[in-house]
Amino acid sequence: MPFCTSCGTAVLEQARFCPSCGAGVGPGVAPAPGYAANAYAPVVTPLEYTIQGDNLQVVRVKLKPGQEVYAEAGKMLYKTANVVWETKMSGATLGQKIWGAIKRTMMGESLFLTYFKATSPGEVGFAGNYPGRVQVFDLPAGKSVLVQRDSFLAAQTSVQLNIALVKKLGAGFFGGEGFILEKLTGPGVVFIHGGGDFVEFDLNPGETIQVDTGCVVGFDETVNYDIQFVGGIKTAIFGGEGIFLATLTGPGKVIVQSMTLEKLRRELAPVRTGGDERSPLGALGGIFSSED
Repeated sequence: MPFCTSCGTAVLEQARFCPSCGAGVGPGVAPAPGYAANAYAPVVTPLEYTIQGDNLQVVRVKLKPGQEVYAEAGKMLYKTANVVWETKMSGATLGQKIWGAIKRTMMGESLFLTYFKATSPGEVGFAGNYPGRVQVFDLPAGKSVLVQRDSFLAAQTSVQLNIALVKKLGAGFFGGEGFILEKLTGPGVVFIHGGGDFVEFDLNPGETIQVDTGCVVGFDETVNYDIQFVGGIKTAIFGGEGIFLATLTGPGKVIVQSMTLEKLRRELAPVRTGGDERSPLGALGGIFSSED
């Protein structure tokens, strides 16, 4: 299946224009900068980057002349003087800009995105807002990953950031992330940020892993995601983990974080009374609600 050379969206064989961004597609159409001349085999210019740090990692992106990345507003740490930046709404038309702003608000992101473009070799750095790590995805054209809300950090402009709704009611009500996930579609490199350290699982077809709700950072589009009742009332009251777990079934990759922002907020709350983090009586009030 062909892909748009401007945004990476899959298009029909006979299509002349991309349904997402409106760019011309097909043989003979001039490719966007950084893509191959064949519109059906887009090739994004490789992005040079390094990730430094342990507890609050920093992404250092080295931009070649004409190369461009975009980031969530407020995530930039520094840039060299020759890197031009502009904050704007994405989309070619006013309607696309407004709809994009609404979707970003639903995803927990800011209304605007900031674009960085180098006029000569330059560098720009990005980081998250709380202790954690950075995960990199180098997505081929048309491949997507689903990640938690408010985890997007930065990406090449060829990567499409969109909203994704969970397909099952249980996952939406008890999943800790609600009904909204972020969908990132290639081609290009994208960076996301999560809390604590990461654990990765490569699930085989039919293989299942159960995760504390809210601790799922991201997973391949091929992974089936649901929230299931696990254990009994006794476990829910005295085990401290609730009675719902995120259940992910392969094939595909799953990334789990050891710390969520909600857990961090709770631990830093000034009204801590000491003792165990979870008590049996406290658990009674939250049996049917996600901890995160």
